[in-house]
Amino acid sequence: MHIVFTEYQNHAMQLAKSLIEEEGFKKIIVVGGDGTLNEVVNSVFKQNRFRTMEIQIGLITVGTGNDWGRMYEIPESYEEQVEIVKGGLFILQDVGVVKYRHASEEDNRYFANIAGMGYDALVAKKTNVMKQRGRGGALVYMINLVSGLFQYKNTQLEIEADGKLVFTGRVFTMSIGICKYNGAGMMQLPFAIPDDGLFDVTVIRKTTKMRVIKNIKNLYDGSFINMREVETFTGKKFTIRSTPSDKLFLETDGESLGHSPLDFEVIPRAAKMIVRKRYAIID
Repeated sequence: MHIVFTEYQNHAMQLAKSLIEEEGFKKIIVVGGDGTLNEVVNSVFKQNRFRTMEIQIGLITVGTGNDWGRMYEIPESYEEQVEIVKGGLFILQDVGVVKYRHASEEDNRYFANIAGMGYDALVAKKTNVMKQRGRGGALVYMINLVSGLFQYKNTQLEIEADGKLVFTGRVFTMSIGICKYNGAGMMQLPFAIPDDGLFDVTVIRKTTKMRVIKNIKNLYDGSFINMREVETFTGKKFTIRSTPSDKLFLETDGESLGHSPLDFEVIPRAAKMIVRKRYAIID
């Protein structure tokens, strides 16, 4: 067993990648939140020693949102979480990868939960800034959810799913992912199945501030998808384009990244994630 502590953003990615490639570790336990888990998932998919599904990833949730754990009903009790990790039961979960732009350079990022764009990315960025100042939690996210309404402008988009144009118009926010929750418990993708080989996508078209405020509560049970402004899609590959002067910004698993153009692809059943028995693969 080897215990290491992170000291800065993306440090977990560096540490885990080094331990896997140089020392052959094949079981990584994360004590942190969705962002730290995201970094470790990226280390697994960017290392060159083992196949990704040979490396087990477990999570003890101590983060702000803990949305990946919510998908699998991971209990709040640390003692119960430790028992789940010790049990070692797992699911082979899908993982997404997105190519994006950061300034003039192209980069890519893997994610195990949800990527958010537009308004969602703005709220994540504002929340991350506050976390760096020592303020975190669901309440901070809610504050930014409301205050961001007065800063955000809708974005003109074209969206392709598996090579077919499925949407053109102005978008308030959108989510694409593997699991159901983000934003500390918001069910943005209520029909997502984490090992079906498909992305779920939710698009909220241009709407009014008052409509958003009135429907915030419906984000927590997924019923917001019944709004007339909402469209949903599934697919293996998504391409998202905006006009050069109207960039669409991106976050994955709560980590703020770059902007459009964006290309998403799902990698089926590629991550070996430790979960409780009811979700695990049982031989």
